[in-house]
Amino acid sequence: MALLSASNLSKSFGPVDIFQGITLSVPHGARIAIVGPNGVGKSTLLRILLGIEEASSGTVQRARNFKTGYLPQEASLTGKATLWEICLEALEDLRIKESELADLEAAMANPDQANEALERYGKLQREFEIQGGYTYETRIRMVLSGLGFDASYFTRPIPQLSGGQRTRAYLAKLLLSAPDLLILDEPTNHLDIAAVEWLEGYMSQWEGATLLVSHDRYFLDKVVDHIWEMSQNGIEVYRGTYTAYVQQRQERWDLRQQIFETEVSRLEKELDYIKRNISGQNVSQAKGKLKRLSREVLAIEKLGTEAVRTQQWLEISSQIETSNHPLGVAEVERRIRSLHGPSNRTPHLGLNLKASQRSGDLVLRTRNLAVGYADEGKPLFNAPDLLLKRGECAAVIGPNGAGKTTFLKTLLDQLPPLEGELILGASLNIAYFAQAHEGLIPELTLMDEIQQAAPQLLPAEIRNYLARYMFTGEEVYKKVEVLSGGERGRLALAKLSLTNANLLLLDEPTNHLDIPSQEILQESMAHYQGTILLVSHDRYLIDALATQIWEILPDQAYLQIFDGTYTQYREYLEAKDATQAAKIALLPKNSRNRWRERLLSGKEERQRQQRLSEVEALIAGLEEHLALVTNRLEKPPTDPIKVQRLGQDYLRLQNQIDELMQEWELLNE
Repeated sequence: MALLSASNLSKSFGPVDIFQGITLSVPHGARIAIVGPNGVGKSTLLRILLGIEEASSGTVQRARNFKTGYLPQEASLTGKATLWEICLEALEDLRIKESELADLEAAMANPDQANEALERYGKLQREFEIQGGYTYETRIRMVLSGLGFDASYFTRPIPQLSGGQRTRAYLAKLLLSAPDLLILDEPTNHLDIAAVEWLEGYMSQWEGATLLVSHDRYFLDKVVDHIWEMSQNGIEVYRGTYTAYVQQRQERWDLRQQIFETEVSRLEKELDYIKRNISGQNVSQAKGKLKRLSREVLAIEKLGTEAVRTQQWLEISSQIETSNHPLGVAEVERRIRSLHGPSNRTPHLGLNLKASQRSGDLVLRTRNLAVGYADEGKPLFNAPDLLLKRGECAAVIGPNGAGKTTFLKTLLDQLPPLEGELILGASLNIAYFAQAHEGLIPELTLMDEIQQAAPQLLPAEIRNYLARYMFTGEEVYKKVEVLSGGERGRLALAKLSLTNANLLLLDEPTNHLDIPSQEILQESMAHYQGTILLVSHDRYLIDALATQIWEILPDQAYLQIFDGTYTQYREYLEAKDATQAAKIALLPKNSRNRWRERLLSGKEERQRQQRLSEVEALIAGLEEHLALVTNRLEKPPTDPIKVQRLGQDYLRLQNQIDELMQEWELLNE
């Protein structure tokens, strides 16, 4: 039986239909992503499946006795508990077992209770060990560290954390609770690239089912094996990763276009027969064909060309209103000519980035550059001599707080460099897309913003222009201060497109954009003839466009340069790690630890340390249990079966300790 299933769900808010016809099933072990444009109801659907909201119609069935974990987009953690205590709450069952084991250890010291306590202890200890009882504190540290918390945050009360940090804390608690079904709404929000990559690795080992909503295309490629494309009229299922989905979607679009052209050709032939015979000897047959043709044309207008090709056509055709009178021949002909082919996309951005003027070959050069704030006493990072030429795209990456936005502001001369010099090329027209959209004025309307950016445009032209960015009707008179994050992003892109700049400085341009809008932005940037300096966590966008990777390494206060794509950069780092590990293995044993610290990447070293801590905790727990078994063997019970069981436990524990000791030695080499 599926963990979750739903049949013919719909949701409306008053007269507005959000979605209808949603039928789905989430099996055990599923790895499913729901994608679709903003506003289609993805988050609402998740809440309906969880029972948090009611559907307007349809049914939801949930399996019995399974555990669900849910991460909303903005998780709410309350109370005064610390980050560490919040994580402990997810492991309450283990902590109860741990307390019971301690009580049994005390009971075994009492001769009257020893035999009964030992028997219960052995069974409970095995459960505790299998469930990771001896390593749960290590797992907490691993999850918190992976999600970007350093140890100084572990004891901080939740009220002292930012909104993004609270969401990460909530995610940590969910992962540690290990539910049967994990439902995640935008889980990569508030995570930098390192944390997202850690989450990808964690999710790849996840044994439960996953249903998630995400706009992170690279993340979807790594984590899911099914894509559900959601529209107002239902869900279309695709097998594979996001990249496979894009390919399959194009194939389906092409097939639908072919079907449309075939159907229109058939309709035109039917119409030709009717026109030739409506006044002739076959008038009765022609009128019958005209009645059917009227219904088909009306059905295609309402439901699309595929509707008239299904086995349910007779049922559908009976629902099409023709008032028992067919359309006239001229009207049918007009409607056939007015039929539109299948739309390959939902309403999307009409973005068109153009560079009106060609810049010089040299766009940007630095010498001995140090970036930061003068009052902090030391730079955020030092950069090698950078060189950016016309037509290139450099992607600046690094953890949150590393100085990426500060770097862009230094290039814009909003902040002076602490050291070195910055040289900009000739004939540059620079446009800046700010992450927080600081260039938008809260008190202005959308019309006002575009009027300021392009005073030559007439009001009607501004309305038409805003419609290309999905702002229609009275929306154009909204004030900026009431816009959502996605709407602000679209407005900022609309203004960016009017600049005709030949150097774009883009700070997180895909934030708050749905996947269709991200695809349009990526396509527009790919055809842009100018130069781009891109700050982004969107690895899919980076991999598609970047010709250079500039990574800020906060631990080293240094900006590292790589010529190539993001995929090539990741391959380079992995090969570098493997080479360095091989070098360590060839060193004398007493030199390895010293060289390990110097050569290993921070990520690999953290993984080694985490596993080392896990192994040490396991050994300590097993040795403690072995000591108890040894004590019992020194004063064996009279029952020979219990003595035999104690001996088996002793050998099993000793073998486990020996295996872990071998791993411990390897980790310490």
